[in-house]
Amino acid sequence: MSRPSRESASGAPAPSGAFDGPVTADDLGRAVRSAVEALRAAPVEAWDGKAGSLEWDCWETAEHLADDLFAYAVQLGPRKPPLDRDVPFMWQSLRPGGPANSVHADRAAGPAGLLQVLEACGALLVAMVRTASPDTRAHHVFGVSDPEGFAAMGIVETLVHTHDLAEGLGLDWDPPAGPCARTLARLFPDAPTDAADPWTTLLWATGRTELPGHPRRTSWRWYGEPRW
Repeated sequence: MSRPSRESASGAPAPSGAFDGPVTADDLGRAVRSAVEALRAAPVEAWDGKAGSLEWDCWETAEHLADDLFAYAVQLGPRKPPLDRDVPFMWQSLRPGGPANSVHADRAAGPAGLLQVLEACGALLVAMVRTASPDTRAHHVFGVSDPEGFAAMGIVETLVHTHDLAEGLGLDWDPPAGPCARTLARLFPDAPTDAADPWTTLLWATGRTELPGHPRRTSWRWYGEPRW
């Protein structure tokens, strides 16, 4: 599959080949930093509101994102990662209908503490992607994957859930285009390559918007298996 080369998320033309190459730990770190910086602007009282189209509130959604990044990091951690199941951490929901997480932030620490938890979990995954052998393989329900795949999964979770949070918190959110494009190429081989900028296409791929000629998805998945 050829990797996309499109405009940046801001609409400015990108240099030819600017989005080529594998998904990297640097891409993931950039996505997490961008998300945390954007979320710091949210008013304290807004965190109890719903996160976009999700049934969770904004606090729960940020916890879920942190938990995703943590879960991907620990999945790569064992000397022989499991290929048929998750590493058996205990998942617990704090209310009926809430996300089942291993990671929960102390509400007494407020939104600033919540964002520290998110930043720390992102750093764990960045470190694991950076240090794991490229030959490492670990289980995910959407396909046994490698460190690059887990980095791409972390980017999807970070960008789309920050989109959900930005809607709920009343924030502008314009993520970096390069990680969007490389993640699309890695995880969504069925995504259109000429319909829109990478960020809008990623939102379409994850069921959050429609594209011209492509209705909004009611179900979706990515494909985590290494393909090159």
